[in-house]
Amino acid sequence: EIPLATPMASTWPAVRRMMIRRRSTRVSIFLGITFSVTFLCAMSYAMAKRNSVTPELLLQSPRTRNSFLSSTTRSVPHHLSPYLQGSFTTALRGRQYVRAHGRMPEALLFDCDGVLVDTEKDGHRVAFNRAFNEKGLGFEWGVEEYGRLLEVGGGKERMTAYFNQVGWPQDWPTDAEERARRVKEIHLLKTDIFSEMITKGELQLRPGVKRLVSEAISNGVKVACCSTSNEKSVSAVVDLLGEEKAKEFSIFAGDIVPKKKPDPAVYLLASKELGIDPSRCAVIEDSHIGKCAGKSAGMTVVVTKSG
Repeated sequence: EIPLATPMASTWPAVRRMMIRRRSTRVSIFLGITFSVTFLCAMSYAMAKRNSVTPELLLQSPRTRNSFLSSTTRSVPHHLSPYLQGSFTTALRGRQYVRAHGRMPEALLFDCDGVLVDTEKDGHRVAFNRAFNEKGLGFEWGVEEYGRLLEVGGGKERMTAYFNQVGWPQDWPTDAEERARRVKEIHLLKTDIFSEMITKGELQLRPGVKRLVSEAISNGVKVACCSTSNEKSVSAVVDLLGEEKAKEFSIFAGDIVPKKKPDPAVYLLASKELGIDPSRCAVIEDSHIGKCAGKSAGMTVVVTKSG
């Protein structure tokens, strides 16, 4: 403050100093607010980007678990992402998951092929080719070609789509019902071949699967397998977990629903049969059609990269 009795000549410097101090204070406050807002925006952007753009692999070995997904699956918005780095308990009770979903999930729904076991390239594809050979059809699916065919859910549907594209066997009738019967016959043969491959130990569980299933069961989380594959094939894969764990699994597979993935029917059925709301279910998938099925069902989806 400036005393009223102060002469004018000596008052001006004091006023000037006071104005400078006030201006400096306003500038400091403005800079402080600007910095705080910028910092908060940057942190929010970084967290959003981390949680929605780069989901991390769940069921890979520890060495590769934190590598990023391929470009075909990187845009998964529903996931457990960074909080699935450690154990199941830590992951699903992590602050980020609870903040996003309210509480830990009540059911863990696994796809089968490519999630529990890397079955597609060295399992189902090989079994299909052996079945084609035994039937004398002369077809053989290469790795790249089979990868494209996986966009069609279901083995019978996959064969039908392939034959519609390249042409049906020449000695087959043109009647649609008879063609469907023969496709089913080949698929049953392929299923037997695949089950035999599992029994002989040609295919093994992926690293981390047993641990994840064990920790889910011990924490009271229901487990199920939801697959477009034949129920016999899925049961053979689930049995690799051992009798104690396998009996805890509910299996929803094959033609149990009228429409297969990417339709959400199989996941909605699992939710209904388990008595758990879709929002309380977490899905683990490895394919685009599986991701779409889980998302359409209103469930949290984790995408893991398979061979």
